[in-house]
Amino acid sequence: MDFDLFTPKAPPLFGLDISSSSVKMLEIVDAGKDTYRVERYAIEPLARDAVVDGNINNLEAVTDAVRRAHKRLGTRTKHVAMAVPTGAVITKKIVVPASLREEELEIQVESEANQYIPFALEEVNLDFQVVGPSAATPDEQEVMIAATRKEKVEDRVAVAESAGLKALVMDVESFAQQTALSLVVQALPNGGSNQLTQEIVTRYGMSPEEAENAKRSGGLPDDFEAEVLRPFMENLATEIQRALQFFFTSTQYHSVEHILLAGGSAVIPGLDEVVNTRAQVPTSVANPFAQMQTSPRVQLKRLIVDAPSLIVACGLAMRRFDPQ
Repeated sequence: MDFDLFTPKAPPLFGLDISSSSVKMLEIVDAGKDTYRVERYAIEPLARDAVVDGNINNLEAVTDAVRRAHKRLGTRTKHVAMAVPTGAVITKKIVVPASLREEELEIQVESEANQYIPFALEEVNLDFQVVGPSAATPDEQEVMIAATRKEKVEDRVAVAESAGLKALVMDVESFAQQTALSLVVQALPNGGSNQLTQEIVTRYGMSPEEAENAKRSGGLPDDFEAEVLRPFMENLATEIQRALQFFFTSTQYHSVEHILLAGGSAVIPGLDEVVNTRAQVPTSVANPFAQMQTSPRVQLKRLIVDAPSLIVACGLAMRRFDPQ
C-alpha cells in the first residue's frame, strides 16, 4: 500500500498542478479564525505536447517549467501536493465489516482490487480510505479504494524531484476539484480552454505559448471575437447543454441548481451569460478564493482572472490543512 492518496502529512506544502497547457503552483496559509489566505501563486506555460491527455511526454520540458514556476513563486517550501489525472485512476467504493482491524482491512482491499483492476497489483499504486458507516447496515463501513498505474505517479514524482521539490501527497484531479469547488458552493446563494487555444494557433499562426498569453492579456486581431470567440462560446454552451441532458438521462436527477464554470476559458467575458441563457440554469465563474484573504504579493485582479484555472491547484494546496 504505497499510493499515498489519502494519508495526511504534517509539513507545510503547496499545490502543484501539471495540466496540458501549464504548470500551476499555489500556496495557501492559515489566516486564523477559520479563514485562509492566498499567499502566492505562479502559472508557467508548457511547451506544446509536453503533456498530452495527462501523460508527461517530455519530462525535461515539464521539469524546466516547474523549476521556473517555483522560482517565481518565491517560497521556501519544497513539499508539494500533486494529482494524477482522473482518467488514470480506478476508484471503487466497497462495504466491509466495521470490526476489521487495519491489517485485515488491507487484505480485504487487495482482494477486492484484484477483482476489478485489469493489471497485476505490483504494477499499481493502491490506497484506500474509510468513508464512514454504511447507511444500510450499522455494523458495516464504506471504504473508498483508488488505484493507478505506477508510472502515472512515478512520472510526477520524478518531475518534482528533478526540480528540487518533494511530493508528499498524490491526489486525484477530480478529488482536488471537489475540495476546491466545495469552497465555492459554500459561498453560493441558495474544459474547453485547449480547444480555444488551438483555434487561435491555427487561425493566427501563433505558438501555443503566444496564444495562451494573448487569451489572458488581449492583443488578438479585430476579427477574433466574431470569427473565433463567439462561435467557441456558443459551441461550449451547446456542449454543456448536452452534458446536462446526458446527466439527467443517466442518473436519478432531473434538475441542476447551479453551473460553475472552471478552467482557463471560464473567465471569457460573457461566457456565464451565454451558458445561463442556453441551459436556463444560474451560471457563475468558479472562484474558490472569494472568501479568502490575499497577501500583498498577490494581485487581486489577476487572481480573479486566473481563479478558474487554479481549481485543481487550490484543492491540492488545501491538503495542507488535512487533520493530522
